[in-house]
Amino acid sequence: MTKPVLYSIVESPAHPDFSDLYARLGYETLRFTSMRQAMAKLKRTPPEVVVAEFFYGWGNNYAGVNISNLDVLLYSLQKYAPRAKVIAMVEKAERQYVDKLNAILPLHGVLVHPVPVEEMEALLG
Repeated sequence: MTKPVLYSIVESPAHPDFSDLYARLGYETLRFTSMRQAMAKLKRTPPEVVVAEFFYGWGNNYAGVNISNLDVLLYSLQKYAPRAKVIAMVEKAERQYVDKLNAILPLHGVLVHPVPVEEMEALLG
């Protein structure tokens, strides 16, 4: 029996290390340090869960079309892993912007930094 795949996309030092939790819950964790790395793996190894941070696209950081760093990944997940659950972690100051994204591409959960391990476990359990 294969383990469910979890993508942990770590793009900032604020991203907590939940690797022990993921292992305890039985996930095969693939860790990426950029969205591009995760996207490159998506076709070959689709995830069941994606844990990533949400960064609002201030100004033209994301070509002015996207809301955040997660948009392109979420659109790709619709094609390659439509049942994947996405958990976004966000700084309190940017929490209000996650709702814009969530209205277009529903997220499984949104957690505000600092993220308690119990909250992450509840979303994964």
